[in-house]
Amino acid sequence: MRHRPAFTLIEVLISIALLGIIMMGLFSVVSMMRDSNKQLLEHLKRAKSVTESTKVLYLDIIGSDGNLTIKKDEFARLCIEQTRNSLYGLSLAKVCWLVLKDKNTLVRVEGNGYSLPTRSEEQVEVDKVIQNIDLFDVYHQKDKVVVLIREKDKEPISFMVQGITKPKPRQGARQQDANTSRRNNRNNPRNLSNPGNSGTPSNPGTTKTNII
Repeated sequence: MRHRPAFTLIEVLISIALLGIIMMGLFSVVSMMRDSNKQLLEHLKRAKSVTESTKVLYLDIIGSDGNLTIKKDEFARLCIEQTRNSLYGLSLAKVCWLVLKDKNTLVRVEGNGYSLPTRSEEQVEVDKVIQNIDLFDVYHQKDKVVVLIREKDKEPISFMVQGITKPKPRQGARQQDANTSRRNNRNNPRNLSNPGNSGTPSNPGTTKTNII
């Protein structure tokens, strides 16, 4: 009966050393793939977040009544007095988009009848949208609104919304009210000498919202 020669101790040690080198290389490759997948996942999440944010801003503008207030400083500040696009179930909402100094964070503020900066009694919802904003600018010319957004060290995002016209003041209605008041005064001269007369027409009140 023939006996097969066994491995020597040196051969076994060499095999173990080679296997260790191969395993180290495999672990290195697996670690690189894991980090790469993690970075890819974070990039996809960030890209999805930016896409959803720009979609919300687009819907805010296209659902507005055209009454947009744009203030320019280091970054633009966009306030939409009335929009049908509400994230909190409001029939009409006032929405402002602005960049906070804390990490240059772009935020969306939604509420009704508030002013900036907001007061303690005003109830608004603030959503953080994108951090590390390098550029946020808005232009409104005629019926076109152009928006530019750029994160630090990222490619800029831009889009344009058409058909957004500024609301015209109701000059005709005001002139008609003034003409009606003058006719009433001519037909009832006593109203001029008796201010307490209930027949004297009263001027309708107006409500103004100041944005700081």
